[in-house]
Amino acid sequence: MSERALEVRDLAKKFGHITALASLSFAVEPGEIYGLIGPNGAGKTTALRIVATLVKPSSGSAKVFGFDVEQEASEVRRIISYLPEEAGAYKNLSGWEYLGVMASFYAIERGAAHAIVKEAAEISGLGERLRDKVKTYSKGMSRRLLIARALMMKPRLAVLDEPTSGLDVVHAFHVRRVIQDYVRQHDLTVLLSSHNMLEVEFLCGRVALMNGGRILAEGSPEEIKSRYGASNLEEAFMEATRLG
Repeated sequence: MSERALEVRDLAKKFGHITALASLSFAVEPGEIYGLIGPNGAGKTTALRIVATLVKPSSGSAKVFGFDVEQEASEVRRIISYLPEEAGAYKNLSGWEYLGVMASFYAIERGAAHAIVKEAAEISGLGERLRDKVKTYSKGMSRRLLIARALMMKPRLAVLDEPTSGLDVVHAFHVRRVIQDYVRQHDLTVLLSSHNMLEVEFLCGRVALMNGGRILAEGSPEEIKSRYGASNLEEAFMEATRLG
């Protein structure tokens, strides 16, 4: 059996008296696009931030390709990329300059950095607009630039928080297509969160319906819909919530 990309066991997180996560357990296989879906406040972002080594769990564990996110955080950071929902780029740089700065953090040789930036430019699909300053970009263009930054290093695990939040149809379509195509071409693994259940149904091979810091149901979109006799994941979520 191959090593799992991500294994989360009994993960819990409390902020004071507030329970953000309660005994969360799930696993993601290599090459999979796995979605945590649910409403705001469900615990999705907290789970992603723990996986990305930004927040320590109160209890439980999470391992990325065998590396523990607490005990081996530096090793985890070397093989993942993380894109927060509210991430931003340096507004006074051009798109090209921003990607160059980001690439320089990872690539020692100049030639390697140039190849990474070229790859990112293709991912973004922004063409000549990369010559313009980021402050002139729409939200959709900025998000495409940030998705390119998250994928350009070909991380073993890309952690994406609400990757298409607030985007119009055109930009959201581009981001979804890029994620799918890049996973297929480079054998990457993606863990993403979203409250847009119809979008996740299209994008993810498996999903976990979350509410109140817990997983209500897990499986492929078709399996979950069949389990609850629903025509889409929104209906399945409402039924899962009703049944508790």
